[in-house]
Amino acid sequence: KIDEYVAAPEGYDKEREGIDHGTVQLIEYKSESVGTVRKANVYLPPKYDPNKKYSVLYLLHGIGGDEWEWMNDGGVPNIIMDNLYADGKVADMIVVMPNGRAAENDSRAGGMASSAAFGVFDKDLIGSLMPYINSHFSTYTDKMHTAIAGLSMGGGQSLNFGLANMDKFAYVGGFSSAPNTQRAAQLIPDVEKVKQENKLLWMVCGGADGLIGNSTQLKAFCDENGIPCTLIKYPEEGHNFVVWKYGLYNFAQLIFK
Repeated sequence: KIDEYVAAPEGYDKEREGIDHGTVQLIEYKSESVGTVRKANVYLPPKYDPNKKYSVLYLLHGIGGDEWEWMNDGGVPNIIMDNLYADGKVADMIVVMPNGRAAENDSRAGGMASSAAFGVFDKDLIGSLMPYINSHFSTYTDKMHTAIAGLSMGGGQSLNFGLANMDKFAYVGGFSSAPNTQRAAQLIPDVEKVKQENKLLWMVCGGADGLIGNSTQLKAFCDENGIPCTLIKYPEEGHNFVVWKYGLYNFAQLIFK
C-alpha cells in the first residue's frame, strides 16, 4: 500500500536568516572508467570540521541535468540541508552531487542519446568518485554511513546501483524514478539479503506523474515479500522539483540514524 503523505513544513526550502550555512564546492576527479577528468558538487555542512568524520549522501540528477541540476534548477539542496541542520533534524553528512552521465561528453546536450552512459555510471561512482571523496574529505567509508538517492533517471540509477551494491550503500532513495529502473525481481533477486543488509528503501512520486508505475511495481514486490519499503504519492504533482525537494527533505532525516 502507498504510505501516507505528510506535507513538509512551510519554509523548509527557503533561505533563513540567523542560521549557520554550509558551503558548496565544485571538485574534479580522474575517472578510471571514463578516462576523463569529471566534476561533482559537494555540499559541506555548517562548521564542517576536518577532524570529525561525516557520512556521505550521493545525490543524483535526471536525464536532462548534470552536477548542477540540483543546485541551479530549483532543488536548493544546500538550503534544505542548512535548515535541517539548524533544526537538529539530520545526522552529520556531506552531500555529493555528481554528473551521472559516464561518458567523455557528459554535457546536458546529450539528452536521450546519453542514456547508455547513465547505465554504466556505477563503475565511475564506485571505482573513482567514492575513493576521491573518501580521500579528500573526512568521511566514514563503510556502508552504514553511505546513502544514494536521486531524481528521475537518477532515481532509477539509485535503485539499480544501491540495491546491487548493498556492501557500499545501506540507504537507497528514488524520487520519481524513471523507466531505467529495473523491474523488482531484477533489483531484488535475493529477498533475504535485502532484508538483512538494506537499512532504508524510500521512494516518492507525484500522484499525477505518468512514471509512478516504476515505483509502484517495486513497492508491490516489497510488500508481497515482507521487505520494508516506503512509497509516498505526492498529491496532484507531476514530474518536478516540488516532489524532489520533498524527497530530499524527508530522506535526509531518515538516513544515518
